[in-house]
Amino acid sequence: MSASTTDKHVHAGSQTPRLLRGARQRFVLIIGILLLLLFFSIASEDWLTIANYTMIAAIAALSLNVLSGYAGQISLGISFFMAIGAYTAAYLGGSPPTSPLDPQGVGLSFIIWLPVAGIVAALVGALIGPSALRLRGFYLGIVTLALVFIGQYLFKNMVGITGGPQGRTFPVPIIGSFSFDQQNDTGLFGLALTSGQQYFLLILPVLVLASLFVGNVMRSRTGRAFRAVRDNEVGAAIMGVNIFDAKMKAFILSSFLAGIAGALFASYTRYVTPSYWDLTLAIQFVAAIIVGGIATIWGSILGAVFVFGLPQIIDHFSLLPLSGGSGGLTSGNLNALIYGLLIIVFLLFEPGGVIGLVHRIQALTRRNDRSTGEGGEAAEIIDLPSGRVAQTDVGEPTPTSGEGV
Repeated sequence: MSASTTDKHVHAGSQTPRLLRGARQRFVLIIGILLLLLFFSIASEDWLTIANYTMIAAIAALSLNVLSGYAGQISLGISFFMAIGAYTAAYLGGSPPTSPLDPQGVGLSFIIWLPVAGIVAALVGALIGPSALRLRGFYLGIVTLALVFIGQYLFKNMVGITGGPQGRTFPVPIIGSFSFDQQNDTGLFGLALTSGQQYFLLILPVLVLASLFVGNVMRSRTGRAFRAVRDNEVGAAIMGVNIFDAKMKAFILSSFLAGIAGALFASYTRYVTPSYWDLTLAIQFVAAIIVGGIATIWGSILGAVFVFGLPQIIDHFSLLPLSGGSGGLTSGNLNALIYGLLIIVFLLFEPGGVIGLVHRIQALTRRNDRSTGEGGEAAEIIDLPSGRVAQTDVGEPTPTSGEGV
């Protein structure tokens, strides 16, 4: 390929955002927006609750994908950083104590405590990172796992901030004079919205902004450094990549997003105990990025749907009992069964996750279209170089061996 041809490809790829390239992609985007508006208008509170929890989980899964998917660093400490964000939000946004036994709070606005929750989690990540990131592979995983157990001890004993083992209430987001109170229907812009709709309008933009931010970072030199470190540290160092700097940036960015997700989750549930931020939660997020797709933004979102949204759907709408004292299949058992099967199936048969499966189907469709002379637009939709089946959001092949996770 000549230099001029290469330049044409580079300029063509940088003229418009990947999201808007192709008539079909724009059509899919418009349809997606319309479906969101329809869901927002007609969904019951149960469905909105599931959607809101799933979107928060997607932000957290995205944070883990930054570190483990894009940068290839094994981490089991996501629940620790979510808790840091949650308790920062609780302290900054909570009401001042009225008795010596009440947890501390300073009553700041949502506009302050949400970003600060992410910043504090990022600062904690910056403090831990230099020591933890000297290790690699499973050794790093063990260190981050230790954070979860250390956090459990700290959170149960820092009674003034966490409320101790009994937990504490968390602040309702307040923007100006508007309060996202889960107990009452309130008006916004002249419209009467339920609590689920209020939070939907709050959480969805945060998820979109987080996804766009991560997507832009992964298209930058920093994102290329992440992937170089993930694929081959020695080769990346030879090419001039600062290995430690790339790992630290991934660790800090991941911690920031986890803190944001933790703050949103705690605010939405309104009451959380320290035992919630345990190893089980961390493993669920690892499962989410495996099922959805490693090193993809959409994989983080779809993984959250399957691992966090699907169990709630089964619990809410299944005819099976939630628990059974005399044995038999319950909705909880069914959730565990589906959860385990999803991990096994995707690890064995589609390591690229749901997104890898979608890209594989699209590639096969494009190949069939080409054989009939209709492959032009299909190639434009998925924008895959010849011979690549799975692709990340930033134009890199999805890791298919589970490396980094």
